[in-house]
Amino acid sequence: MDNEKKLEKLVETVEQIARSTADQLKGSEKLKRMFQNCFVSTAKTTTKFLENDEAYIFTGDISAMWLRDSSAQVVHYLPFLKDHEILRDLVRGLIRRQMRCICIDPYANAFNEGPNGNCWEKDLTDSNPWDWERKYEIDSLCYPVWLLKQYETAVQDSTIFDENVEKALRQILKLWKTEQNHERDSAYTFQRLNCPPTDTLCREGKGSETVYTGMTWSGFRPSDDACQYGYLIPSNMFAAVVLDYMKGFFETYYHNQELAHEAEQLRGEILEGIRRYGIVKDEEFGEMYAYETDGMGHYNLMDDANVPSLLSLPWLGWCEKEDPLYQNTRKFILSKKNPFYFEGSAACGIGSPHTPENYIWHIGLTMQGLTSRDEEERTRLLETLLATDNDCEVMHEGFDSSDPSQFTREWFAWANSLFALYVLDLKKGGEI
Repeated sequence: MDNEKKLEKLVETVEQIARSTADQLKGSEKLKRMFQNCFVSTAKTTTKFLENDEAYIFTGDISAMWLRDSSAQVVHYLPFLKDHEILRDLVRGLIRRQMRCICIDPYANAFNEGPNGNCWEKDLTDSNPWDWERKYEIDSLCYPVWLLKQYETAVQDSTIFDENVEKALRQILKLWKTEQNHERDSAYTFQRLNCPPTDTLCREGKGSETVYTGMTWSGFRPSDDACQYGYLIPSNMFAAVVLDYMKGFFETYYHNQELAHEAEQLRGEILEGIRRYGIVKDEEFGEMYAYETDGMGHYNLMDDANVPSLLSLPWLGWCEKEDPLYQNTRKFILSKKNPFYFEGSAACGIGSPHTPENYIWHIGLTMQGLTSRDEEERTRLLETLLATDNDCEVMHEGFDSSDPSQFTREWFAWANSLFALYVLDLKKGGEI
């Protein structure tokens, strides 16, 4: 089957799944329409099948492929992999392309379809023609490993674990170990000229000073904004989760006990770093996780809607929803003490320094629902999502908490995928 036919088959398949699922929902007609629109969004608007059995999933309104976004854009298809070969082809092809991108440049967060030199900006960093942007973010390397684990669990396809995947996993392990001591061992720098401070790193591109903690350093957050302090706690937690997966991959598929031990050792060092440096005590909420630290006593207490976030920790596999430390952190995150928690006349929820003040993110509302233990809260969040689309019947990036007609991005593929996943989660729980 040629690539055009494969894409036609993909769209036909996801449209059929969306219609069938919508017919089973007990909610409003708008819910059913929005679910269908969001469920098919990735396949219809952001996907290309390429040669060498690869798939390229661009972010939507930008033609580049983010490692993070592309992984998140297929999460709602994962429950259907077992029954639909074309969905398996999509996810398998995406993993193959992601792993090749990591081998090209493990510090890049977004890539072009080919080595065409297209880029967001001509930055001062060691980039190449494949790089759309070279903002180093821990989660850009976490997500493809996470997706690989989801694929393995759903399909039991050992053939995905080829030499290219092994090479990428080795690159990730090497980079994270290097960035444990960013000041001493790393050659990575990033500078963007004539831009807001959040788009570049200080100290001639090295970022704010850090000392060794055991955690691994990140230049930028999942929002693509610069870290205030280089140890981004939720991203280190995500790294710890996927390092456990990597250990299993090295043991099971590559029979390499040395690399398995390295992954396990690094995971242990990151866990100890989080335990020693990532927990603070708040007078109101008790012991809770910080968002960022430098290892020198400075902390950033906040959360951002972009995932990995502190809010998303149970969804990432870091902890259970009932975990006391998580619950303390969650109460802080969903309070006015979090500088990016906004309350307006239309909605309340988490936003981001990436968008204007008082703008709430649909991704934040969806993740709040996916990590909630409270059926009433989950239902209320669904109603808020349905009421803040400005009749576009898809998800936005951020919207004004008092005036949802003011928003960023008319449609946002990552947010669409998470909304579809949330609806599936509510359906599975018998709530809709």
